[in-house]
Amino acid sequence: MANIISARVKDRILLAASKSRGLSAASDTSGRRISMAEFGVRGSWRVLQTTLALYPRAIKWLLQRRQPTPKELRELFESLGATYIKFGQFIASSPSIFPKEYVDEFQHCLDQTPSLPFAKIRQIIEQDLGQPISAIFASIDESALASASIAQVHAAKLLSGEDVVVKVQKPGVQAILTTDMNAVYLLIRLFELILPNTDKDAVAGLVEEMYQSMIDECDFFKEADNLREFRKFLSESGNEVVVAPKPYTNASGAKVLTMERFYGVALTNEMAMSKGEFDPASSLFNALNTWFASLTKCPFFHADLHSGNLMIMPDGKVGFIDFGMVGRIQPEAWQAIFSLFMAISEQNYRLMAESMVSVGITRDKVDVDSLMRDIQSLFEGLNSLDPQRVLENRQGDGINALLSELGDIARKYGIRFPRAFTMLLKQFLYFDRYMELLAPGADIFQDERVDFYLN
Repeated sequence: MANIISARVKDRILLAASKSRGLSAASDTSGRRISMAEFGVRGSWRVLQTTLALYPRAIKWLLQRRQPTPKELRELFESLGATYIKFGQFIASSPSIFPKEYVDEFQHCLDQTPSLPFAKIRQIIEQDLGQPISAIFASIDESALASASIAQVHAAKLLSGEDVVVKVQKPGVQAILTTDMNAVYLLIRLFELILPNTDKDAVAGLVEEMYQSMIDECDFFKEADNLREFRKFLSESGNEVVVAPKPYTNASGAKVLTMERFYGVALTNEMAMSKGEFDPASSLFNALNTWFASLTKCPFFHADLHSGNLMIMPDGKVGFIDFGMVGRIQPEAWQAIFSLFMAISEQNYRLMAESMVSVGITRDKVDVDSLMRDIQSLFEGLNSLDPQRVLENRQGDGINALLSELGDIARKYGIRFPRAFTMLLKQFLYFDRYMELLAPGADIFQDERVDFYLN
């Protein structure tokens, strides 16, 4: 059974990769034929790495006759690298599916790895772009700005003079991903044992979404397309107050993505606000209206606009950066979710309960009166969240706790929310906290500066 599912997972991975650019399953996204010897060596090494990391821990848990703690599981995932780190981050961002103690612990799942030597980075860039690095960049900083399991980022300047950042995919990532996904079935079995209260159908769906997300993240062509799509959305809607980085096609490929470099400060930067360099409330409403518009007028919405991903530029425009986490939602679904948001704003708990039933997926008849009483108790706790604490902590512990409790209530009534809804609600709550800090007294649903773009 495990071998059958393993083969299916591998086939779907290769199919997804080929669909993204119309390539054969034996090619990577650059069109270069994948060496089966290269894949076999990397795959075999990956199996050995995984075994060495898992075996001693598994023996320890078996001898002690106990389940791994959330912290032990999180540390294991971090030691196993890219695939498992992403899986941990999916757990952290899915409080309506997983138990609170695991959601809380996986907030600390770090995707920070040592940077590769620049000589290796140079080799990847030149191989991917097919020309010497000096033919593309006037200069490139040999020290990485950031390094994660899938890629690392360097500052650079193009020959034409533009300041850019260069995102370079680390070698062997797709081979590791394919090998790891062959173990997904075993992971699901593991979760069935250690998380007895988990919705197993949701876990299977989450795994599928996770692997597709990672396939997308490894496809720099798609990421560049997303940037162009969002910039097109801004242009066609006449939006001149929000900007997104420009991708440079002639300096990008399957494993290299070169983007415009933004210089600015975080939306909530206290020093910039105190100097009066911009009107924070006006900037917030510009960002909020753009985000609301993207829900119905763009193929996707930015799902991780914490304060570090909203930059105030020197000219006062708001920069949306880091499109690594995006969500997609149908316009009709946004209508139902908007009703839920309105219910939250108006403290209309019956409408909130009815909207939750409408948005969620359930096979059973829900006692709306009982649900109403439970969520009334839950959302009254929203007022106790300190907005400054939420903004300073990018992991959003307070918001995640709230969403975890919402997930608990949903499971109690047999309601399962689509993950896109959880992402949407979390971002909405971020904006609600920004409002309290930057525009105190303003009502997100009543303020005339807010446009929900429902049509």
